[in-house]
Amino acid sequence: MATKKEIKNHLKIALEEIGDIHPWFDKEFKIWIFSHPAYPVEYFGDSKEEVIQNYPLYLYDFIEERLNDNLSVLTEKQTIGRGGKREGAGRPKGTVKEPTKRVTLPLDIAEWISKPDTISHLRALGFVSTCRMHKHI
Repeated sequence: MATKKEIKNHLKIALEEIGDIHPWFDKEFKIWIFSHPAYPVEYFGDSKEEVIQNYPLYLYDFIEERLNDNLSVLTEKQTIGRGGKREGAGRPKGTVKEPTKRVTLPLDIAEWISKPDTISHLRALGFVSTCRMHKHI
């Protein structure tokens, strides 16, 4: 259980990170809103002053819940939409991959083509390169 002193110390750090609270007006809903990307806390109200006054109270509650481990993992999780991209992942620079194209085929033909030796037989016959020139595939 977090103490009030501990929560206030974390709140002070959070407010320093956030800086000045500058709410913006949402014309569609006709309300003032403030949120900060560092904290999943959002407050909206009828006036700028109300938002500036009450945002720290909501942030205080959030910090209290965080320190007491009462938050869902999803609340804290932040994704950047890169799908697992990380440094060093993927193909090494300088390697070349043969260009491909997605094609929809009947299931029986797709299964036949997906067999490991079929593509090599088609290449040996010159079928694949001829089709590329005519853009049928």
